[in-house]
Amino acid sequence: MHTDQTDQDDNDFYDRPSKSQVKRELHAILDLGKQVIELPYDKVKQLPLDDKLLDAIKTAQKISGREGKRRQIHYVGKLMRTADIEAIRQQLDVWENGSREITAHMHRLETLRDRLLASDEELTILLAEYPQVDIQQLRALIRAARKEQAANNTLSETQEPQKKHYRALFQALKSILLTGE
Repeated sequence: MHTDQTDQDDNDFYDRPSKSQVKRELHAILDLGKQVIELPYDKVKQLPLDDKLLDAIKTAQKISGREGKRRQIHYVGKLMRTADIEAIRQQLDVWENGSREITAHMHRLETLRDRLLASDEELTILLAEYPQVDIQQLRALIRAARKEQAANNTLSETQEPQKKHYRALFQALKSILLTGE
């Protein structure tokens, strides 16, 4: 019975993160602060930061001296400890890699466009889903894109293919699916 109590006390003692873990987290926040400082100030203003942190970042961007900049970066890192780190990382990821949802949506649009060019049945399916679409305009875009595609298939390798109607069809589909028109 006595050993159970000792084991319990040992477990309570190690509930908080280790000193090394705390240091790693602080260094990660400092590195994130450096990333934010390197951004254009217009983008920095879009991040969820308080005024004090914004001023510190603006100051850090202006400092050119090595030691002064190092101290200001550490000050920014200290202020960032209270900021919403996850939201900042998420926004930086979106700026760097683009939103995964947007990319997936664009791929779906490209696939739909290719299916519409390949088969009239896809147009029927699309019209069933979006009955308010201007069918005449959409059919004209599909016809023009098909003609363009056929002409591009006859080009030699040195000639540049035309994609005007192909892109116009994509933009029309994007408008239909985003606005539901």
